[in-house]
Amino acid sequence: MYKLLAGLKSYLKWQDIQTDSTIFRLHNSFTTVLLLTCSLIITATQYVGHPISCIVNGIPTHVVNTFCWIHSTFTMPDAFRRQVGREVAHPGVANDFNEEDAKKYYTYYQWVCFVLFFQAIACYTPKFLWDKFEGGLMRMIVMGLNITICTTEEKYAKKEALLDYLSKHIKRHKMYALRYWACEVLCFVNITVQMYVMNRFFDGEFISYGTRIMQLSDVPQEQRFDPMVYVFPRVTKCIFHKYGSSGSLQKHDSLCILPLNIVNEKTYVFIWFWYMILSFLLAGLIVFRAIIILVPNFRPRLLHARNRMISLETCRILSERLDIGDWWLIYMLGSNLDPMIYKEVMNEFSKDLEPSANK
Repeated sequence: MYKLLAGLKSYLKWQDIQTDSTIFRLHNSFTTVLLLTCSLIITATQYVGHPISCIVNGIPTHVVNTFCWIHSTFTMPDAFRRQVGREVAHPGVANDFNEEDAKKYYTYYQWVCFVLFFQAIACYTPKFLWDKFEGGLMRMIVMGLNITICTTEEKYAKKEALLDYLSKHIKRHKMYALRYWACEVLCFVNITVQMYVMNRFFDGEFISYGTRIMQLSDVPQEQRFDPMVYVFPRVTKCIFHKYGSSGSLQKHDSLCILPLNIVNEKTYVFIWFWYMILSFLLAGLIVFRAIIILVPNFRPRLLHARNRMISLETCRILSERLDIGDWWLIYMLGSNLDPMIYKEVMNEFSKDLEPSANK
């Protein structure tokens, strides 16, 4: 298991050049690693251990296990609220009396590892697109100025090259910013769509999954109806038909234990809470980006907050004389350049902009 998970650490390595926000990385890198980790754990548990064990008389156990795993098992939803040990044998396990409409079939547990894998791919897609759009532009113009250990001549030459690039490429970075913000919106859309799909995948039980678990602590023990057991039952039933020695049709009613669902239920509790937190963070991020775009007066203060060694007046000059794309580029430069070098570059760049404003 350690060897399986060790390969995921490359997704969490520190970026020396940052072209995105922390929330963007939480969605793309952390969530991708989280989902892949869950998928690998469930896959290993599913195919190395025993995902299902059924109790039945007169038939080889491995035959029933395979049949019930492939063709699904069922519970009786009204039996979840009955008292275990007196009215029912296990939560959700009761006599069906041939009432097909009263049964709830479970087929999704065998697909969980694959669904988690495709969810991870969907979470990584915005990062993949942004890396293609960005094309290494930030790394190219930073030129190692994020590290202060360099000679004076080298630092001066790189600063001049950076200033030359900024001056010659004014009003050419609008698509750079818009594409990045579109990828951030895509993150929010991805999380929203995934929650909707998971809710459909679990027959409408996922959206309220975490809420019902939190409410469980206020309910007396004898009155508790565990939502985790309802969504991921640990004991279910399975019907196996076969022909007897006389050619008559025989029905075998078996009890099936699903140890894999112990892993599934804990996995989706964590995923539910994480997705809720992430959806709120992404919604707040989109509102924040909308403020940046629609409220130009907010930009100088934000640029000043990036590096307080730069005067607010210099930040106003830069924000007023640059369009939104150029402003975003210099704003992101603040998280990649050494603070002293960033201050010097921004002060000189603001002076270069003054003559063009008087023309």
